[in-house]
Amino acid sequence: MESAAGLQVAPLPAAAPTPKNEPPIARPAGVLIGRGWWTTALAAAVLVAAGGLWLVYNDDLAYQSALRARTIDNESLQGQNMILQGQLTADQSTLSAAQAALAAAHAELAHPHLGIWTVAQSIQGPTYYLAAGVPDAFTYHVRLRSTGAMNVSIVSFDQFSAAVKCIENGAGTTNWCMHHSGAATSWLGVKSVNSDFHLAEGCAAYLMVITAPSRVTVTPNVSVTYNPASHVTGTCA
Repeated sequence: MESAAGLQVAPLPAAAPTPKNEPPIARPAGVLIGRGWWTTALAAAVLVAAGGLWLVYNDDLAYQSALRARTIDNESLQGQNMILQGQLTADQSTLSAAQAALAAAHAELAHPHLGIWTVAQSIQGPTYYLAAGVPDAFTYHVRLRSTGAMNVSIVSFDQFSAAVKCIENGAGTTNWCMHHSGAATSWLGVKSVNSDFHLAEGCAAYLMVITAPSRVTVTPNVSVTYNPASHVTGTCA
């Protein structure tokens, strides 16, 4: 086709007819293959995660089992410890009792206690007396009972000698002279005596003298405890 200017123009192409009932376009096979791989990978990831969770769960079960076992062992050890503590307390009590008994035995051995006069005796009247020596290095325990008034004195040998001279010279009766010629200690006009005498622990020179103004019966319970003084024992004035 030629234009007025002598140029040749190519004809326009005819419009393509609109297709009717066009079949669906087939998708490339590569897309389907890619989605299947992604699904497989996802499933594998889920399986891996599930396996990890299972391992964690198994580890937790094992930890809990070990913890329970240790708890049981700990409770068992605590029970054994309580039993041992009880046995230890009982043993300590037994040991304390044994130590107390041993201390008492040592004390008894160091300071033995002996009864020396327990037989009842009578005083016929004011001209009679009872006399007993007070042993050296002992505590003298005076325990006396009488059916009537009595006079009791602990005198030195020199004081006893002076009392005898008092009687011989007629200065008084035995009941008077034995207690008024000097004495370490006296209990006059009494029916009982309960006292301890310590001067003989370091001195070997004492007598106990008992008299009465009338007839009486004296029941003694005299004993001694070995208890020597720290200084050298000698004769007392």
